[in-house]
Amino acid sequence: MLAVSASAHSAPKTVLVLGDSLSAEYGLARGNGWVALLEQKLKQEKIDAKVVNASISGETTSGGRARLPALLGQHKPDVVVIELGANDGLRGQPVRAAEANLRAMIEQSQKNSARVLLIGMRMPPNYGRDYTERFFGMYKNLAGQYKSPLVPFMLEGVADKPKLFQADRLHPNAEAHPIILANIWPQFAPMVKAR
Repeated sequence: MLAVSASAHSAPKTVLVLGDSLSAEYGLARGNGWVALLEQKLKQEKIDAKVVNASISGETTSGGRARLPALLGQHKPDVVVIELGANDGLRGQPVRAAEANLRAMIEQSQKNSARVLLIGMRMPPNYGRDYTERFFGMYKNLAGQYKSPLVPFMLEGVADKPKLFQADRLHPNAEAHPIILANIWPQFAPMVKAR
């Protein structure tokens, strides 16, 4: 019996990252994005986990929702990191629609025995206070409802520093990605360390 539990504990975890350009290394040399840095950190910490980065630049919550079932079937992840919503917000799409898509992705993941880490985003103030507050609050509401860990704002410590962005002023540069990983790691680490 003991041998079985020991091998179950040492089985490598699979982490699926479902995100947009912020996770897909947009405008960066390969290996400089936070997901690649996460893989390096897992190795450094001697945590046996495989990371599948299924992020696509321009992805919306509806796109992620459509792609997720096949990804769950193919990779059977233990942890699903959902980093989506920014493109919905930037296009001014209704918060309700993005929330419904995120809810469906969390439920699908949990039904497939995966734990979910939700990564939140803020919209720029020019979208109006009502919209930006409802958008930001959506992540907290969902995390609370589904008892999922939450990174409230992926770009904490980055968003207010123009020097950490590429020329388009939308996408963080390579210097910003270690900060992004530092925002995510405290919530992420217990999920891969847990049995």
